[in-house]
Amino acid sequence: MLEIDLIGNKHNSVSRDYLARVNDPEFPKYKAAELAKKWDFEYWDGDRRICYGGYHYREGYWTPIARKIIDTYSLTTESKVLEIGCGKGFLLYEIMNLIPGIQVQGLDISQYAIDHAHPGVKQFLTKGSAESLPYGNSEFNLAFSLNTFHNLYCSQLFLALKEIVRVSTESYICVESYRNEIEKQNLLYWQVTCEAFLTPEEWRWWFALTGYNRDYGFIYFN
Repeated sequence: MLEIDLIGNKHNSVSRDYLARVNDPEFPKYKAAELAKKWDFEYWDGDRRICYGGYHYREGYWTPIARKIIDTYSLTTESKVLEIGCGKGFLLYEIMNLIPGIQVQGLDISQYAIDHAHPGVKQFLTKGSAESLPYGNSEFNLAFSLNTFHNLYCSQLFLALKEIVRVSTESYICVESYRNEIEKQNLLYWQVTCEAFLTPEEWRWWFALTGYNRDYGFIYFN
């Protein structure tokens, strides 16, 4: 099990106004969270004060992360890959572009995201939940999840960590975390869907408890 940073640079390149998120007169954080947790239009393509503010495909945007995943896990045309929390499938599409012929599957709780997925990967996406994966044991060479598992409640997280190990021979999970009070405050102010507000030590406790002995990474709100 290794701690690997695959998306830190991308995450840190975004500018965030934490106080504006909390104090917005039309969409204060509690209201934004209520709308975001429906995982529908408002979450993906609604007002930026709620969440993404328009989650659209941008050619090359996900390519650096796709390359990191491919290189880190030595993916080939013979590999079979699953992304849990795939959203509209943009990252999987980039992986397919870089390795033509690779087998990919994506799973997301949002039917809206799947309905509006990139047409090049849409046929490989399935609606479902991380705690009950509709796949066989060790079906995938790699199962990964970026910024999804922290959205789960404890009972769901327990099952999801076991499930990602069950269906794959290698796994990678990236979750949000905090190391100090400033990062904790920023995470609480910014995140509209997070349910597991945990330090890195607490995340590692969860990994040990559930037998998740695979790779992981953290992102922080500095």
